[in-house]
Amino acid sequence: MVWPGILSSAGSTPLDSTGFELSPGELRSFQASPGWSAEFTIGSGSNPQDFYDVSLVDGYNLPIAVDASGGTGVCGTTGCVTDLNRMCPAELRAGDGQACKSACEAFGNPEYCCSGSFGSPDTCHPSVYSQVFKSACPRSYSYAYDDATSTFTCTGADYTITFCPTSTR
Repeated sequence: MVWPGILSSAGSTPLDSTGFELSPGELRSFQASPGWSAEFTIGSGSNPQDFYDVSLVDGYNLPIAVDASGGTGVCGTTGCVTDLNRMCPAELRAGDGQACKSACEAFGNPEYCCSGSFGSPDTCHPSVYSQVFKSACPRSYSYAYDDATSTFTCTGADYTITFCPTSTR
């Protein structure tokens, strides 16, 4: 089972649900209004481009894939289809091992959180922990300034988000 939580950004029209339960193999589709955001933003107005990514910056709990279809631009599949819980360093494991914290969450150090004197692309660099995530999931954000290999832009696409995908991408 997967329980996606849905939080609309401030000023966005809320979806018909703030969350739901998905059984293995079950599909759920919904229309998002222009400007609605989650881990990706649907373009609107004078900029029809969508920006999307999968982030491991705050941690990880299950495999996910985001597929863009029918669009133009730098459309691609992103996500993390590897079970990072199996390779999660012991010091980052959450509870019973069903989730992996980020180094920022686990230790709170500005160096890991890209905050304070480490709050810019010039001073915040991948840590040994974020490199473990990046190695396993090269198209996902592994730390705050990992934009170059982790942000995708597409115009006019449909998106399929798959939790716990069975195939590798």
